Amino acid sequence: MNRADTPGNRILLHLDGQPVEVHFVSHPRARFYRITFRRDGSFRCTIPSRGNRAGAEEFVRRQAVWIRGRIAARANRPSTPRQWALGTAVWLHGQALDVVHAQDGPFLEVGPLRIPQPAPGESDLRPRIERRLRALATQELPARTLELAALHGFQVRSIQVRDQRSRWGSCSARKVISLNWRLVQFPPEIADYVILHELAHLRHLNHSAAFWAEVARLYPDYEAAEKWLKTHGERHL
Repeated sequence: MNRADTPGNRILLHLDGQPVEVHFVSHPRARFYRITFRRDGSFRCTIPSRGNRAGAEEFVRRQAVWIRGRIAARANRPSTPRQWALGTAVWLHGQALDVVHAQDGPFLEVGPLRIPQPAPGESDLRPRIERRLRALATQELPARTLELAALHGFQVRSIQVRDQRSRWGSCSARKVISLNWRLVQFPPEIADYVILHELAHLRHLNHSAAFWAEVARLYPDYEAAEKWLKTHGERHL
């Protein structure tokens, strides 16, 4: 990868002749370099408190194979319509369910979910349906997190359900777990994996060998879950 000069915290790298946009962000509580794939097709590199820009760029270069894979997966995945209408397939608990008219009242239905009919002239149903999905996530995800925490002996200070664009969950040093509302669209076992992954951070606030050993204890098939997230996760963004 060769670097092309661009201003600020954004640089353009060239990988096999293909430009790759990378945004560098310093984080005072981060302990390791971290790279994530963003919804717009660019990448975000987190620089830890003891890191620097040169180290971050070298870290990104070492992730060339992973970066190629993310770009290829994005290019090959089926496109999701930006606007939703009647008949659009919406994911819920791992199932693709069509948006249909309810037979018993002025509602739309997505599986078991009922959504008020759109106003006249409202052609895009996505905002209305996503609000309902997020409300469901606010009910289900904290309850499931507390259930899994009690099962495995964790204490959580609080749980937030958020509209996150570059990650499925996070855990702070204050024992606050944040979860992406879109987890409600995942198969339940994958949502459980994300929750358990964040619970493991309560004991290891890093991605060390000890952390992954804890993840393996909590979710022995974690590698398959990680593969599912990398292969299918983006279709829910």
